[in-house]
Amino acid sequence: MFDLDKWQEIWFTIRKHKLRTILTAFGVFWGIFMLIVLLGAGKGLENGTLAIFGSLAKNTMFIWGGKTRLPYKGLPPGRQIQFTKEDVAELKKQVPEVKYIAPTATLYGNYNVSYKDKFNPFQASGTFPDLAKIRGFEMVYGRFLNELDLKEKRKVACIGTRVQEVLFGTENPVGKYINIKGVFFKVIGVHQLEFTSGGGSRDVPEAVYIPITTFEQAFNQKDKIGLFIVSTNDNISPEEAEKKVKSVLAARHNVDQADEKAMGGFNSGKESAKFAGLFAGINFFIWIVGVGTIIAGIVGVSNIMLIIVKERTKEIGIRKAMGATPSSIISLIITESVVITSFSGYIGLVAGVGLLELINTFMQSMGPGGSPFFKNPEVDIKIAIYATLLLVITGALAGLYPASKAARINPIEALRDE
Repeated sequence: MFDLDKWQEIWFTIRKHKLRTILTAFGVFWGIFMLIVLLGAGKGLENGTLAIFGSLAKNTMFIWGGKTRLPYKGLPPGRQIQFTKEDVAELKKQVPEVKYIAPTATLYGNYNVSYKDKFNPFQASGTFPDLAKIRGFEMVYGRFLNELDLKEKRKVACIGTRVQEVLFGTENPVGKYINIKGVFFKVIGVHQLEFTSGGGSRDVPEAVYIPITTFEQAFNQKDKIGLFIVSTNDNISPEEAEKKVKSVLAARHNVDQADEKAMGGFNSGKESAKFAGLFAGINFFIWIVGVGTIIAGIVGVSNIMLIIVKERTKEIGIRKAMGATPSSIISLIITESVVITSFSGYIGLVAGVGLLELINTFMQSMGPGGSPFFKNPEVDIKIAIYATLLLVITGALAGLYPASKAARINPIEALRDE
C-alpha cells in the first residue's frame, strides 16, 4: 500500500542533503553510463567488422595459386600453380560438401572499359554464375550470368554500380554494349552487394563479370584460373572444408600438401570465428569493468546510508519509542537507497543510449565508406532490462546493511547518546 508520509520523508531527506545526494548518485550514474557506452561501442565494432564478412555466404574460402617451395615427385620447386576449369568438376566430385564454386580469371594489363565516349580502367573478370550466390549480390537492374551464358559463350556482362555510374550515369544500361579491349559485350545487369553499408569488398562496384568460357575465347586466356571462390555446406567446419579442397587441388597439380606456399587462401568462416571469439572476450571485459564501476558506486551509496543512519540515530530512537516496528525502519532506509540508485542509474542509462544515438547519427552522416570497421553502435533491449533490474537489486542491497543496523538501534540508548 502506498505510504505518502514515507515518500514525503524520503523527499525531504534528499532535498536537505542535495550535494551529498548528488555526489552519491554520480557514482551509480557513471557506472551505468560507462557500461552502456562501452557495450554499445563494442557492438558497433563487432557489427562493422562482421559486416565485412556479411556479404559472403557462410563457410566461404578464396584459394589462389602460388609458387611451390618444396620439390615433389621429381618436380623442382619454384613452379607456378595454375588452376583450370577441370578442377571444378573434380572438387564437386571429391568434396560433396561444396555448395557453390566460382573459378575466376581476371584480365590484367593496360585497357579501358568504354561506352561511347566514356571510359575507365575497370577490371574485367570471367567467372561462374555461382559467384552471385557466394558473394551475396543483389541486382539493381537485370540479371547476373547464368548457365546458358556459359554454355553458349555469350558476349554478355554484368557490371557493378560504380561502372554504371561512370559510363551510364543514371541511365539503365541493360541492353547496351560496352567495349573491353576491342570486344563488345551486351550489359545484362547491374549488381551490388546485398550488405552495402559500412562493409563488404570495395572492388565489387568496379567489377565487370563475363562468362568464363567467353572470357577464355575472347581474350585467349584458356585455363588461366587465378582464383577459386568456394562455399561449403554448414555440416562441415571451415578448417575441414579448406583442408579437403586444398588436398584435391594439391593432388591434381602435383603439390606436396605440406607446401604452404603453393596455394594461398582466405577462409571467411575461420576469420569470422576468430573475430566472434575476440568480441566475446571484449564484451566479457566490458562487463567486468562496467559492473565493477557500478559496485564501486553502490558501495559509496551504502557508506552514505550508514552515515545517514548515524545522523538520524535520535530520530530512529524516537520512532521506535513511539511504536515503529523494525520492518518499517528497514523499509524506509532501503526505499531511500533504491530511489537514489534507481533514479541515478536510469539517468545514466538514458544518457548512455543518447550518446550512442548521437554517435550512430554521426557515423551515418559520413556515408557508407566513412568507417567500415564501426557500424550501428547499439545496446540490446535485454541489456537495458537487466541493467534496470540490477539497479533495483543493488540499490536494495546497498541499503540492507544500514537498514538492519538502524532496526537494531535501542531507543533508550539512542536518546541517551544524543
